[in-house]
Amino acid sequence: MLSRSANNLFWLGRFMERAEATARMLAMGQRMAMLPGSQGQVEWASIMQATGTPLPENGGAVTEADIVSSLVLDNHGASSIQACLSRARDNGRAVRTALTQEMWEGLNEDWRYLEAMEPQAARRNLAPILEWVRRRTAIFKGCVETAMLRNEGYDFLRLGGSIERANMTLRLLNVKYFLLLPETEVVGGGRDHHQWMSMLHAVSGLRSYHHYYDGDYAPWNIADFLVLNQAFPRSVAYNYSQIDASLTRLQQSHGDTHTCQRTAHTELERLSAMNINEIFNDGLHEFLNDQIVKTGRISQEVSEAYHF
Repeated sequence: MLSRSANNLFWLGRFMERAEATARMLAMGQRMAMLPGSQGQVEWASIMQATGTPLPENGGAVTEADIVSSLVLDNHGASSIQACLSRARDNGRAVRTALTQEMWEGLNEDWRYLEAMEPQAARRNLAPILEWVRRRTAIFKGCVETAMLRNEGYDFLRLGGSIERANMTLRLLNVKYFLLLPETEVVGGGRDHHQWMSMLHAVSGLRSYHHYYDGDYAPWNIADFLVLNQAFPRSVAYNYSQIDASLTRLQQSHGDTHTCQRTAHTELERLSAMNINEIFNDGLHEFLNDQIVKTGRISQEVSEAYHF
């Protein structure tokens, strides 16, 4: 496969995953902002931090209008839904013959939906828009899984998506990590309970979490679920297993080993051997920062290995 085709598929996977993750975080922020006694501007600011979006230059409170402008309709922001869908379409158009008809049609529809939307209309319909984004990205991924050839193109697309998903889960935890730290008083007050449930909603993990922990919202259980659980599709460890699997298949196709494959495999083994007590003892925040850097390093090493 040509390196530019691999690059387009890799970033197509990343941008579609990023659009969905941004929609999930915004839905979480909207839920929390509506709770009695909630400081909505704090919730919105945390979402902007999690997505790597600069806060307002004037240092003022972040409003829902700022969120819609920066993370829904901005056609240039790194994590804006509109920008991600537009860039996904551009990448898909460059490798049109590698996509199924349903995948390409979906990219076209997704791109056009937000293109002409006015900010006021987006604010009035924010919840339905976010649900639409989640539904459309799910349909696209369904098309990938049910109709795309299992070849190098599939591996690069899935590789990009897995790297992005691991990164976004880490970023979400890194912004909200203070909620997961044991407090001097009894853990599990009303506000904490809603915050933790909201985080699990953001990754569609509430029911799966109940299956493992029977609704026990202990900080270490939630961190364990989102970081080390190898059965939950949005956990860091699970996505590292998918990164490792995609790179292993690419290695077998090309017949040579690259640094990215070794790095991913080493990190997967490290995560598999860890327990959550170690992470808390060493510092959850420090662990998350370190893992974000390592995930970025794997992405860079993939680019170097396949000449993006």
